[in-house]
Amino acid sequence: MSSHEAQEPQNAPKQQPNPYGARVVPLRPAGPLRPTGKAAKEAGEAGEAREPLWRDVVGDVLRRERLAQERTLKDVADAARISMPYLSELERGRKEASSEVLAAAARALGLGLPDLLSLAQTRLAGLPRVRPARASYRSEVRLAA
Repeated sequence: MSSHEAQEPQNAPKQQPNPYGARVVPLRPAGPLRPTGKAAKEAGEAGEAREPLWRDVVGDVLRRERLAQERTLKDVADAARISMPYLSELERGRKEASSEVLAAAARALGLGLPDLLSLAQTRLAGLPRVRPARASYRSEVRLAA
């Protein structure tokens, strides 16, 4: 194998061949959520684990549900009457969606808003807890006027 070819991980799922010879690479691993964007940068600088953001969890649930139904971004975005790039941003946890947009995306997937939020809450409850860092206070007392 040349140095330019990527090696498949040993535990990677086998991909179905497609008629165009392209290989499908999952965008998000099935493992625990990792912080993205600014949260990832802050966690990396501080060298500590961060709690996942709600938008990451909801986006993960939307993507998993869409993929479980074997539907495309375009199909779900059209059914929800939102743009395909916006739905993609939601799934990647890059945008905070309003309750109206979440309800539309849930309906497009055959779910109600309570179903979507319940799935997100269940996913969030199953993640390992991150203990907040303790603030180091000295024995000084400072009062603001």
